[in-house]
Amino acid sequence: MIRSNIIGYETSAKGTEQVQSINPATKAPLAGDFVAATLEEVEAAATKAEQAWHSYRHTAGVAKATFLRAIADEIEALGDELVERVMQESGLPEGRVRGERGRTCNQLRLFAQVAEEGNWVEAKIETALPERTPPRVDLRNMLQSIGPVVVFGASNFPLAFSTAGGDTASALAAGCPVIVKAHPSHLGTNALIASAIQKAAKATNMPDGVFSALQEAGHTAGKALVQHPKVKAVAFTGSLRGGMAIHKAAHEREEPIPVFAEMGSVNPIFLLPEKIKQQSENLATQLASSVNLGAGQFCTNPGLLVVIEDEHTPTFIQQLGKAFEALTPATMLNEGIYKNYNRCKQSHLANELVQIEAKQANNDDWKAAPTLASVRAQDFIAHSNLQEEVFGPFSLIIKCQNKAELEAVANSLQGQLTATIMGEENELGDWTTLFKTLQIKAGRVIFNGVPTGVEVCHSMQHGGPFPATTDSRFTSVGTGAIRRFARPITFQNCLDALLPDALKASNPLGIWRLENGVFRR
Repeated sequence: MIRSNIIGYETSAKGTEQVQSINPATKAPLAGDFVAATLEEVEAAATKAEQAWHSYRHTAGVAKATFLRAIADEIEALGDELVERVMQESGLPEGRVRGERGRTCNQLRLFAQVAEEGNWVEAKIETALPERTPPRVDLRNMLQSIGPVVVFGASNFPLAFSTAGGDTASALAAGCPVIVKAHPSHLGTNALIASAIQKAAKATNMPDGVFSALQEAGHTAGKALVQHPKVKAVAFTGSLRGGMAIHKAAHEREEPIPVFAEMGSVNPIFLLPEKIKQQSENLATQLASSVNLGAGQFCTNPGLLVVIEDEHTPTFIQQLGKAFEALTPATMLNEGIYKNYNRCKQSHLANELVQIEAKQANNDDWKAAPTLASVRAQDFIAHSNLQEEVFGPFSLIIKCQNKAELEAVANSLQGQLTATIMGEENELGDWTTLFKTLQIKAGRVIFNGVPTGVEVCHSMQHGGPFPATTDSRFTSVGTGAIRRFARPITFQNCLDALLPDALKASNPLGIWRLENGVFRR
């Protein structure tokens, strides 16, 4: 396993500081001292990335697809060594790790297909109309890559949102070189995946510098990457505090750059009266399992449950409390997340207006104790801090007196990744106002399902209004993620021979194009 930094085709270990990952299940340091990157190595990675971009941005979609598929093949070739290292560094069970590896490779292959097909460039053509008054010039527009991208590895998805995750896959598919800043909890995992990407780049003759991965002690290297003038965009998945620090650093630059940060979300679920009446016990089991999935460390974890108090509500809350008490506490990803969960949970519970409905005892094994609490709607609305995410298996029930109060809760919410309505078919039609409100508040509106679980496909939107993300127009999951790393450019009266293939008159790529307002191929 490489313990140095990977900079293009080379490895580099110029620093004197070394860092280790910790096994959250045993609290013991894992084998392997990884060398933290120096500012000199940050400079080298950024310089190589920019040099690579000048050729990689023109690389044919077929060649980029071959590269992405090769990465997936190399990851799979790592076999059990990768699975075991991820388990050691994350505390996640084997089944979850193998599933996440499958998702990671599948999304690499999905973006390979996107790059190969080429339709993602959204080619638009308006041919010249010299006889028109006034005359119209020839205009051709498409998306092109923006330049080197820095990707910050995520704590809760050591594979699917990290070194070779969706951010890296979509940036590479767009024609952008990637520099990964490894998550400190997953240094061995990063080393294995980064080596696989480096091997794939060499095997497919990609330019030296198309991919680099750096380790760090503290935050010096990460901030230096964000503020390096050769870097043109940043992707981040993590806390609101971390995302806003990166966003601030990016906007302090002489040339500000976009930061696509996925941050906090409490993913409210609105439980309608008839649904509770008809399916109370099943709902309780389903919701408790969703809240505790992965120790509650999903960005789509349902942290708010909104109900209208009636004769069926007390029984439902009692059943939900019992379901919470029956849950098995799971190991959290690292000590910092464990401590932050307990701190944020205690902050909510310290409010005298919040009532504990079910609570398991805390422990010293970095295992998250599932907790359920409740508060009245008017008190929730009056105390905005109760909207803050508790990253872990915690949910707050919002008790509303009537429909108007429930809709007031919806209106008071900050931006969310998801919002869910659970209701019987015969009652959903009475809640159109709620439905319209949630379309404003969230990136994905769900009916009769839990939000934990994000399909990687063309139709997925994994993003939402602030503070869920820094830019609600984009998604970090699904093929639409590629648009984060591209910008539109128009060519006016350009010679056909000089045009990119996507805009040439003969359409040599055979892609779909909007020609004079009509889609043609």
